[in-house]
Amino acid sequence: MNATDHTPADLLRSALAADPARPLVTFYDDATGERVELSVATFANWVAKTANLLQGELAAAPGDRLALLLPTHWQTAVWLLACSSVGVVAEVGGDPAAADLVVSGPDTLEEARACSGERVALALRPLGGRFPQPPEGFIDYAVEVPGQGDRFAPYAPVDPHEAALAVGGLELTGAELVERARADAAGQGLGPGSRVLSGLPYDTWEGLSYGLYAPLAAGGSVVLCRHLDRLDEGRLAERRASERVTATAPQPPTP
Repeated sequence: MNATDHTPADLLRSALAADPARPLVTFYDDATGERVELSVATFANWVAKTANLLQGELAAAPGDRLALLLPTHWQTAVWLLACSSVGVVAEVGGDPAAADLVVSGPDTLEEARACSGERVALALRPLGGRFPQPPEGFIDYAVEVPGQGDRFAPYAPVDPHEAALAVGGLELTGAELVERARADAAGQGLGPGSRVLSGLPYDTWEGLSYGLYAPLAAGGSVVLCRHLDRLDEGRLAERRASERVTATAPQPPTP
């Protein structure tokens, strides 16, 4: 990636300029059998649409704090980069009552109602499907995002030295996040073309680094797996082979 990249959104722009057709996020849910593969271009398109929704209809501004109540999922990765694009602080697992707006999955809707600002709900259904019945008091992401613009330009430049991410008691600016991601990528031996398999949850920096930021910083890609513990060693080895995995995150502890 370029030395001039100072925010996660910068990293994505550089990836898009370098090779838009290559895979960036390959997502598996081993509870449902879902598999989704997003190229850099497709992922960036989702990010642009989500950032336009965030900045436009939701009226989010740099410095606003968004409680991100989503599990490990490709759409969570999209929201993380959309927040970076706008300058909104993504608080993974944050307190909705203290946030300016909240983004919730189907299992955290009651918790998310504590937010007095805008509320967005994601059904997390295959192919980005919508809720059969929209949750009361929430915008259904799958209904609103398709009509958003395919290109995004922030109303105000994003300051890389302002807060960008909060997770597990850690708060990072955009520049600090990029620096950490680059250091992690170097420590993991990642480079252009690397394929990282991660089943780590997104509620720690380690999970976010292996599952998104380090591969992005290295010019690689991630095979992001939810419910990976449902695979035995044989099926896990098959996945590594079929997805041409070059590095694997540490296995999460068994509950």
